[in-house]
Amino acid sequence: MTSRRAILVAAASAPFARPALAAYPDRPIRVIVPFAAGGNTDILARIVATRMAERLGRPMVIENRTGAGGSVGAEAVAKATPDGYTLLFGAGGPLTANPVLQANIPYDVARDFRPIGLVGILPMICQVGPRIEARTLTDFIAILRQRPNQVTIATPGAGSAAHLALELLMAGADVRAVHVPYRGGSAMVPDLISGTVDAGMVELPSALPLHLDGKAPIIAIATAQRSPVLPNVQTFIEAGLPGFTAGSYGGLLAPAGTPADVVATLHAALAATLGEAAIVSRIAEVGAIPAAQAQRDPDGFAAFLATELANARRAAALAGLRPS
Repeated sequence: MTSRRAILVAAASAPFARPALAAYPDRPIRVIVPFAAGGNTDILARIVATRMAERLGRPMVIENRTGAGGSVGAEAVAKATPDGYTLLFGAGGPLTANPVLQANIPYDVARDFRPIGLVGILPMICQVGPRIEARTLTDFIAILRQRPNQVTIATPGAGSAAHLALELLMAGADVRAVHVPYRGGSAMVPDLISGTVDAGMVELPSALPLHLDGKAPIIAIATAQRSPVLPNVQTFIEAGLPGFTAGSYGGLLAPAGTPADVVATLHAALAATLGEAAIVSRIAEVGAIPAAQAQRDPDGFAAFLATELANARRAAALAGLRPS
C-alpha cells in the first residue's frame, strides 16, 4: 500500500539555499519510507524532511511504501534512477535484519545504496501487558523460566530488528516464549494493552506513550546505560545479559551511482538540520537517540551500517536463525 504526504515549502522560505545549490534540486524530491505512516521510521523522516525541504527550496514528498519488512520500499530505491530525486529513509529492518534473515533479498546494502547520514537510533525495549506482573526484566525472565513456551511476546514483524532482539533475549537468558509477529509496531498495540499477548519487543518511540499512560509498562531497555527518558527502567545488561544492546535506526540514503555533488548537497542540508537544537530535542522527545556527529556524514553512516550488519549476522548465528 502506498500513501503520499507532501511536505511543501516555497523556495522563498529559504532564500539562502538556492544560489548555492545551482541546478539541484529543481523539482520535488521523493523520500520513500519503507513502513507505514505514523511509525517510528516515518516520524523521524518527517522531522528532518520538513527542515531539509526549507533548506533545499523544494518539496520533499514522503512516500510510505510497505511490505516484506521494509524490503519492498528499499528495493524501489535501489532500482530507482540515481539522480537524487528518489531517496530512502532506511531503518534496521531493510538494511540490517532483512539481509540476514530473508533469503534472496532483492538488493545489497553496500552495493546498491549510497549513505547520506544517520538521523537517530531507536533503542529496543521490552514491555508487558496487564497479565504480567513483572516490572523488571529480571522478574520477567523468572516468569519465562517458570512457564516455558507459554508466554506470548509480540514484535512488529517476523524478521524485524525486534524479532532478532527477542531471539537474542531467549538465547542469552536460556528461556523460550511464543513469538507473535504483527505487521508494524502500531498493529500490536491493541492486543498488548488488552492482554491478548503478554509482552512486546519494540522500539522505544512506539512504546513510550503506552508506558507513560500506564497501559503497558516498559521493564527494560537495550542500551549500554539507562535512558534519561526512563531513569528507573533497568537495562538488559543489568538483568544479566552482558553486552546486550539492540535497536533500530533511521537514516537517509540514495541509490548507488548518485552523483557526488548531489550527495554533498543532500548531506549539507541534513547536517545543518541535525545541527539545530530544536530538531535534536524533537528527536529525543519521541524516544530516539540523536545520531552522533561522526555518524551524520556519508562515511560515518556507511561504517555504522557495516557494523550493524556484522552484529546482526553474529546475533543470528547465536540465536540459531537462518534466512527463510
